[in-house]
Amino acid sequence: MPHVPPTQPSLLVRLKDAHDREAWERFVDLYAPLVFAFVRKRGLQDADAADLTQDVLRQVALAAKSLIYDPRRGSFRAWLFTVVRNRLTDHWRAAARVERGSGDSSQWQQVSEQFVSESDSAEWDTAYERQLLEYAARQVRADFSEATWSAFWQTAVEGREGRVVAEELGLSVAAVYLAKGRVMARLKEQVKWLLGEDSR
Repeated sequence: MPHVPPTQPSLLVRLKDAHDREAWERFVDLYAPLVFAFVRKRGLQDADAADLTQDVLRQVALAAKSLIYDPRRGSFRAWLFTVVRNRLTDHWRAAARVERGSGDSSQWQQVSEQFVSESDSAEWDTAYERQLLEYAARQVRADFSEATWSAFWQTAVEGREGRVVAEELGLSVAAVYLAKGRVMARLKEQVKWLLGEDSR
C-alpha cells in the first residue's frame, strides 16, 4: 500500500472554523474510528470508548481555535496520539481510584496495566495509515470495475502473484499490473485530497 503523508496544514487550518462542516466531517470520519478502535483495543467498553473518543474530538475542537501550524514542533498525528494517550491514562486513573476504594489489590493491578505505553506510538501510526487507506479505498471503489478492483486487491493487499490473479480473472498479466497501478494512483490522489494537499 502507498505511504501515507502527514496530515496537511490546510485541513488543520480549516478546523479553526467551527462552521466548516465539510472539514469537520472529513476529520471526524478519518480520526474518530481510529481513536475508538485504539482505545477499545486497550480494554475500554464500547460506551467508554465512545465517550473517550468524544472527549478527544472536543479537545481537538478547542485546540483548533488557536492553532498555529508549525511542523517543526511535531506532527499532528503525534499530537493527536498524545491527546488520546493522556485521555486514556486519565480514564484508567479514574477507574483505579474507584477500584482502590474496594480494597481489592488485584483490581488495582489489572487497571494499572491498562495505561498506554510509549511503544504504542508505532501501533498508532500503523492504525492511522490503515484507517486512512481504508477510508480512501471505500471512496474510490466505485470508480473501478469489479475486475480492476479485484486485480488490485489481490495483488496489492493480499500479496498474490500477478500471474495467478490474471489466470483466475481471465486477464493478461499486464492487465493485472495495469489495474493495480491505476487503483494505486487513484488511492494516492484520494489520500492527498483527504489530507488537504489538493485544493480541488
